[in-house]
Amino acid sequence: SFKMQALGCGCVGQAVLSRGEHGGPMTVSVGFAMAVTIAVYVSGGVSGGHINPAVSLAMCVTGRLKWTKLPIYILAQLLGAFVGAAAVFGIYYNAFMEYSDGKLEVTGPNATAQIFATYPAPYLSLVNGFADQVMSTAVLLVAIFAIFDTKNNSVPKGLEPIVVGLLIIVLTCSLGMNSGCAMNPARDLGPRLFTAVAGWGMEVFTAGNNWWWVPIVAPLLGSVLGAMIYIIFIEIHHSDPQSGEENEAHAKYELTNM
Repeated sequence: SFKMQALGCGCVGQAVLSRGEHGGPMTVSVGFAMAVTIAVYVSGGVSGGHINPAVSLAMCVTGRLKWTKLPIYILAQLLGAFVGAAAVFGIYYNAFMEYSDGKLEVTGPNATAQIFATYPAPYLSLVNGFADQVMSTAVLLVAIFAIFDTKNNSVPKGLEPIVVGLLIIVLTCSLGMNSGCAMNPARDLGPRLFTAVAGWGMEVFTAGNNWWWVPIVAPLLGSVLGAMIYIIFIEIHHSDPQSGEENEAHAKYELTNM
């Protein structure tokens, strides 16, 4: 989570603080996706590279991860995201101070809080935003389950994080306009907590009609929905594997957890 947040929010920060001279929507989309790819490569061999409480929850619901591990995973993901946000603020501290004459603003033309957490577009209602996050996270989980399903057209071993990165690119390019396509409670809450204590204040929780809870609750629901959709419509229709294939699937357990 630290790697994803430091590199991903770094992409957003570079685009915002340079007022578009050193980045824009496409660099943010591609950069954040590659940040996810690198984060999965770094942590995949140890934890399965979830870096997302919604993914971890879906793995628990589908029996791919022990429930006792869930609180530990979520805490680590939150802490990693918090520290990653702090790293971006530290690296670009002078740029933040120059950007808005030392003021850290949540809304308005010089707002910088959106570098760290997601905020809704002015036209977006809470209901529409909630549906947005449920759907985008459900699509994310359907695709992740497919990528790591050894009985499906599985990705060559070692290339899975790259395909996940491509998945993030298409999701942010197609479903990111409303609210930034968080799809990850830790990625949103960890940096939001950092901004609350680093100078932006409690407005980060009240902005956007108290938006803060939507990117937490909706992705959790969407992840379980996506996992169920994949299992019901795809996974249970696989032909019975041979014993050798069962062993291969078990050997890939950790990455299947992603």
